[in-house]
Amino acid sequence: MDGARFTRVTLRRPDLRIPFPRRFAARLTGTTVLALTRRAKYLVAALSSGDTLVMHLGMSGAFRIDRSAPPAPDRHDHVIFEMSNGAVVTFNDPRRFGFMDLLTPRRLAAHPALSALGPEPLSDAFDAAALAGAAAGKKTSLKAALLDQRVVAGLGNIYAVEALHRAGLSPLRPAATIATPLGKPRPAAHRLSAAIKDVLMEAVARKRGRVYRGQRFRVYDREGEACLTRGCGGTVHRRTQTGRSTFYCPDCQR
Repeated sequence: MDGARFTRVTLRRPDLRIPFPRRFAARLTGTTVLALTRRAKYLVAALSSGDTLVMHLGMSGAFRIDRSAPPAPDRHDHVIFEMSNGAVVTFNDPRRFGFMDLLTPRRLAAHPALSALGPEPLSDAFDAAALAGAAAGKKTSLKAALLDQRVVAGLGNIYAVEALHRAGLSPLRPAATIATPLGKPRPAAHRLSAAIKDVLMEAVARKRGRVYRGQRFRVYDREGEACLTRGCGGTVHRRTQTGRSTFYCPDCQR
């Protein structure tokens, strides 16, 4: 969508999770997408008007891009963007948990979710020092800290669990233990930041078909099975933390 202009915007209902902003279609029509990026689980499009289009897929949302004549709209096709490059971009969301908002620069700067996000985990801004600095002084568990979007943006439950196992760190230990009292990274912070990047890069590779798609996770959803860490001999346990399932090996994760 970068460089393309909205030639027509069709809303097939007045709302998704929340109502569309007033004059949403009119404000978009005629503007050009200067850059399309991602922040955590948000898609963010900077527009030539100075506004920013913020989109979230929710639990069931998806975009379909048609380069030729699009099919007749499905009953769950809620938003249709017709672009100057010939693409027709359709947002489909059966459960309607997604949303779209159009923010002025002032509203974007004060956005309660976007303005407080931590660094992207695959960016250069995320490393052991950034992780330790965010975890320093935290009394919460290390697993809960990883799911805090202010610590690292967009790291989901499964990959937090996998990274902790790979780094050999217990999800139950206090987050502050990976940092010195001055907020400097301990060896655990170096292992964990590297493990986060590794598991996410492997996930990207699976999505692109470079790794066998049926490959299971090393620890997630393996309750009662043998730990796959070489020489461990332990068993994977499951417990609930902050309402989410945590899988870990108490023998090798300390």
